[in-house]
Amino acid sequence: MKALSRRKVLTAGAAGGLLAAATTVARAADQVPQPSRGAGVGGTDPGPRNISRDQQNPEMLDPPSTDHGTLPNLRFSFSDSHVRQESGGWARQITERELGISKNIAGVNMRLNAGGVRELHWHKEAEWSYMLYGSARITAIDAQGRNFVDDVGVGDLWYFPGGIPHSIQGLGPDGCEFLLVFDSGGFDEDSTFLLSDWFKHTPKDVLAKNFGAPASLFGALPDPGALYIFKASVPAPLGPDKLQGVEPVPQSFSHRMLAQEPIRTKSGTVRITDSSNFEASKTIAAALVEVEPGGMRELHWHPNTDEWQYYIQGQGRMGVFASSGQARTFDFQAGDVGYVPYAMGHYVENTGNEPLRFLEVFKSSYYADLSLNQWLALTPPELLKAHLNLDPQITNALQKTKNPVRPLS
Repeated sequence: MKALSRRKVLTAGAAGGLLAAATTVARAADQVPQPSRGAGVGGTDPGPRNISRDQQNPEMLDPPSTDHGTLPNLRFSFSDSHVRQESGGWARQITERELGISKNIAGVNMRLNAGGVRELHWHKEAEWSYMLYGSARITAIDAQGRNFVDDVGVGDLWYFPGGIPHSIQGLGPDGCEFLLVFDSGGFDEDSTFLLSDWFKHTPKDVLAKNFGAPASLFGALPDPGALYIFKASVPAPLGPDKLQGVEPVPQSFSHRMLAQEPIRTKSGTVRITDSSNFEASKTIAAALVEVEPGGMRELHWHPNTDEWQYYIQGQGRMGVFASSGQARTFDFQAGDVGYVPYAMGHYVENTGNEPLRFLEVFKSSYYADLSLNQWLALTPPELLKAHLNLDPQITNALQKTKNPVRPLS
């Protein structure tokens, strides 16, 4: 090829590349969300701005016209939490420090590598957990010296009442990840009572008297800072004699939530676990909700306490209605935490292309919700008409039984 003709080809190719790049930039610009829901409302945001965050939170940047007032923030992501990294895994938490509205519940997301141990400890708050990945071995005793040991996997729960000493260890082949929920927003994962800490801060002569062993044998105690989440060997499989010679706790501290038969609707499922089917869980009730694309967790509210949410899979948006006409909408994706204050009306809609799965968690011994659809269906028609003047097609479609996950209209 002659130099001139080759130059023309390269120039043409470069021009084509520039045109393609310009087209890509133009398309990207078209997809950049703006704080405007239409002509004459809001406007563009020329920056500076964090476009990726705006794309994750379109309902906050460009809220529905029905949003009104000054409801507080009801969303926080574990992705924005500090990660404490240790030799056996990691942990991060969302407490009332991170999500100020959350006074009743705090959450911890924890990863234990294969063999990794969350050291023997206890705390004042009760601990409820949902297994997200892998498998773990949990141990505990109660005040009567009765023993508990179990292996748990994805979709399983455990509950340890406040003050009960326990441990968690990741099993093979790749350990585990789980969500911990505590019945106090002021809980702090760094303020638990650790076994190694107590030994380190007890005089050796006192340890000698307590355990009937020479004080010299307590000279090599480890630094508690090295044992919060530490490496250990993967334990052997549990055998049928795992509690041989020891009386077991009367109520199991674990429960197979995912194995429950769910409430099924056309657009999803709901599994409810509280003290009625998991007797040990006296202060935490929960529901595992799955919503198909286009579906929605119906308009409802809870008459007993606040709702703390954890999003496991998919994308969704939640609208929350308070008194005095206040309303606000939030976007959620996997790893986010949501919060609905006591008695506030709300819905959760699947806005993605895959199933939306999330946990509703409550500081309560029982689960309760009230359905807006059911309430209206059970209200005398004339009274309802006097309030809302609804078209008969709407009132005829009202349902007297709950349908917790509504289909796409």
